[in-house]
Formats: sequence, C-alpha cells, structure tokens
Amino acid sequence: MGEHSQEKKLGCGILNAVFRKRNKRSATVDSLTVQNNEVISTNTKKGPSGSDEPSFLDSSVNGPEAISKPCTKQPPNHIKPAAVYQQNQVPKPLEEETKIKHNQASMNPGRKLPKESISISGELESMIVDHQKTKGSNNLIRASSSNMMLHGSLGNLRQPGGGGGGGGGENMTSYNVPKTETEDSTPNGKYPNGVKGNVVKKHDEEKRAERQPASICRVLSTRMDPETLKIMGNEDYKNGNFAEALALYEAAIAIDPNKASYRSNKSAALTALGRILEAVFECREAIRIEPHYHRAHHRLANLNLRLGEVEKAIYHYKQVCPEADPDDITKAKTLQSHLNKCTEAKIQRDWKNLINETDSTINAGADSAPQIYALKAEALLKLHRHQEADEVLLRGPNFNVDDSTKYFGPIANANLLVVRAQVDIVAGRFEDALATLQRAARLDSNNREVNTVMRKAKALADARSNGNEHFKASRFSEACVAYGEGLDHDPHNSVLLYNRAACLSKLGHYDNAVEDCTRALNVRPGYSKARLRRADNNSKLGKWEASIQDYEFLQKETPDNEEVQRGLSDARMQLKKQHV
Repeated sequence: MGEHSQEKKLGCGILNAVFRKRNKRSATVDSLTVQNNEVISTNTKKGPSGSDEPSFLDSSVNGPEAISKPCTKQPPNHIKPAAVYQQNQVPKPLEEETKIKHNQASMNPGRKLPKESISISGELESMIVDHQKTKGSNNLIRASSSNMMLHGSLGNLRQPGGGGGGGGGENMTSYNVPKTETEDSTPNGKYPNGVKGNVVKKHDEEKRAERQPASICRVLSTRMDPETLKIMGNEDYKNGNFAEALALYEAAIAIDPNKASYRSNKSAALTALGRILEAVFECREAIRIEPHYHRAHHRLANLNLRLGEVEKAIYHYKQVCPEADPDDITKAKTLQSHLNKCTEAKIQRDWKNLINETDSTINAGADSAPQIYALKAEALLKLHRHQEADEVLLRGPNFNVDDSTKYFGPIANANLLVVRAQVDIVAGRFEDALATLQRAARLDSNNREVNTVMRKAKALADARSNGNEHFKASRFSEACVAYGEGLDHDPHNSVLLYNRAACLSKLGHYDNAVEDCTRALNVRPGYSKARLRRADNNSKLGKWEASIQDYEFLQKETPDNEEVQRGLSDARMQLKKQHV
C-alpha cells in the first residue's frame, strides 16, 4: 500500500481515540454536531443497469494482549494548528484554560482519556474547524453519539458490500471478478451479477479532501503513546468494537512497527472481523519479530486449522510450550482424518459421500477452508445440483486473490478459481467465468483444466450472444438453433434452456417449452422466471392444475407480483369452468 492509503487507515482509529467519550456539551464539539446533525454521504448512488436484451430472455443466474508501515513523515508545507486556533479563539489565561479542560474531562464519569489526547484536543479541533472552512462542513459525519469522524478517512473500518468477506471487508474480493451488464442478474433475483451503472469518481477532489485529515492523523500518531493506543484497543476489543480496536492497533503499529504484541492483537481483531488470511499474515509478522511468542504461535495454529492446513497447525501448537496441549493435537488429527476421507471420496468419484465428508470437515473446524467448499461445490455440480453449488460458494470464504495465492500458493489457488468458473458457467455468468479463468491461467499456465473450461465458456457465451441477436430480430427458429448449439456443450445450462423455451413458446411449441423449463428447474429449483414461463405455457396447453401449482408456488415467493396474481386468477377461473 502507498503512503496515502496508510494515512486513510490511521484516520478513523486516531480520531475515535481522541473523541471517544468526550462530553457532548463541549462548545467546540457541539458546534460541529449541530452542523452535522444528519449523516451526509458523498458516495454516488449507482443506478440500475440497462440492457440491450429483450426482457423475456435471460442472460445470467445469478483476547487480545497487549502490516502497516510507520506513518511518521510530516507532510510538506504543514500549517501549524496553533496559529489557526489563535485566529478563531480568544486566548485564555493558562490557569483558566487548564481548569476548563479539567472540568470537561471530569464531566464524563466513563472512560478516561490519556493526557496526550487531552493536551492536543484544542489543536485537533482547530484543525478540524480549519478543514471545515476549506472543504465545507459536509465532510464531517457523526459516527456515534459520542465520536466524530472525518468522512473519507474511515481507513480500515470496512463498509458493508465493499468487497470484503468472507467475513467482511477486504476478504470479499476473491470471486468478485469484473462484472458485465446483462438483462437479468439472476434467474431468481438472489445472485447479483454486475455493477449497476457507471459511476465516475473525482479522484483528485477526493485526494485533496483527504489530505488534511491525514495530516491530523500524523500529528496524533507522533504525539500519543503506542501502549496507550493498545490499551484503548483492548478495551474496544473486549466490548466487541472490533473495527475500532483494529484501527487503534494499526495506529500503535504505525508508531512502533517492531512490537510483536501489537501485531498479535491486530491479528485477533482481524480474526473477529472474519479477515482470516490477513490475521495469519499479522501472526507470522509477530513471530518473525519475536520467534518464541507463544500466544502468537497458538493463535496462528488455530487460524491454520480453520483454513484446513493441519500440518501447519500442529507445528505451531508444538511451539506454544515444550509439550503441546493434547486437546489441540487431538482436534487437529480429527480434522486430518476428515480431510483424508474427502480426498478418498473424490478419487472414487463418490459425490454424495464427498458432500457428507466436506460437511463433516467444516464442522470439525475447517470453517474457513476454501478448498473444502470448492470440493463440495464440485460434487454438487457433478450431481447437477447447480443452485446448491452456487449457494455453497456464496456461503464460503471469499478471500482476496493475491492473499489467497500468498497463503495457498498459485497452483492451489488456480484450482479454486477453476471451480468458481465452473459454477459461474452453469449459472449463466459466462463473462465472469472467462475473467476468473484468465486469472487462473496467469497463476498456473500448465493447468490443462483451465484451457478446457475456458473453451467451453467461450462457446456458451457465443451461443447465447448469437441466440439473443436472432431473438431481437424475431428470428425465433434461428435463435432456437443458436441456443441449442450452446446446449450441446452444456446440456443442463439453465439459462440457455430458459432462453430456448422462450423461442419455442413464440413458435407455438408449448410442450417443448414446458420441457425445457422443467429441465432448467431440475438443476435450479429457485429459477422463478423458468417457473413462470412453464406456468404460462401450461395455461396455453389447458393444463390448468399444473399451471395453478406453479403460480401458487410463485405467489408464496413473490406475493406482490401482479403477473403471477393475474395468471393464478385466470387459471383458477378456467379450471372452475372446466368442472362446471
């Protein structure tokens, strides 16, 4: 990460530390909160994606104890905050000013601030006031009832929906390959496929707006004791405020990057936030600094166990003390037994048993092991349970590609990406699959499966594209043929089956349309569009009972859908007439 990113990381934690538990009646803070009584967001809301495809076609389915670089370099042309403060405030006698500060601090019976933060609070507030005058007051937001933060300097406080994962934050990017706009993100509306709209950010303005908050962080980070930051971080951790604890630990590391306990505590906070691989790297750094740091070894062993790396876990358990805890070793050996059974089931192509063994492995402790979730997804694909395979990967860990490669190695990570691509293919996310396979090829150029799956993805993408073009031009017979060519490569692809059913319905081949819809629903029961088309075609065939059954199912899923309500009402009326 560059220096600018590190500044952003420090922003939130330092400011929270200073403003935590400050009395709301403080004149300076009150003046800020009145101006920012409502949270002001500078993010541009993304609009819905457009599409060139017809609406009736589908395009996709979708206990801390006590590695950042030190941030001690002062920015050029740094304005001394004392001068700004004097311009806005009438100087008070030293004795009176000290008394006021003591009274403000004593009004809050809760957590006491360190002396360092009290002594520089006026300096900090003056810089914030100056920042308001320069950039406008809307760059400040209220983070909680007692804390103030600078918007744009949230640093490591991960925002929901950012990438991150598998446990939140940064661990949400491994499978988030570049998206393409399609007509429908998923067959059932549950699996988003692409970014909606094109949002252009004003990078220069953002950088300028963030420069001064970063300067504030530099001032604070060089004036506060890292041990004090660690203690405050420990308190946040105990209270369940893991993101705030993380920011404080990172601030301590920025001041003293060679203290093993800071790294270990940061690892604990990252673990609590679900950022498992990052936690591993911090534990490794703590052990590098202090090779006999028993607590870091134990923490790293537990993390390795969750990642399914039993040998690494046992090694670090044995570093904790002369004799490892028998319970830890027993747990690790039990997990190894389940992993061996998974390997055996795959070799024998016993897919049902493999699904059971992967579940047992996850329950035995490997709850963050992507290779186990990939094995289960692969077994489900072999059994043509496509929807379940997609759901398994959505529930599993979603690590950053680079972090995953660093931990598991390029070859192992390439294999994980191939499984991800296969799931994307059966879900109709062909462009996503191709992007993922390109990443896999860069990691392991000798992987033959990558090339095989890539050829299949290209063939399916071309078939759908050609079929869509024919459909738009009302050449339904030609569209049927094009979709059929794609189905030659993947006979169970639910999206191509649905699209061909749309063509068959237009041609009046209602029986064949029902058949294709049924095949799509067999592999993806939650494919609402296929169920709706089947209900409609059964109505056209006069099969009112079958039609009503699908409409009633859809009504439970989407009770406000007018098309479903109308179709169900008509089918019931026709069935009633038939019995008269």
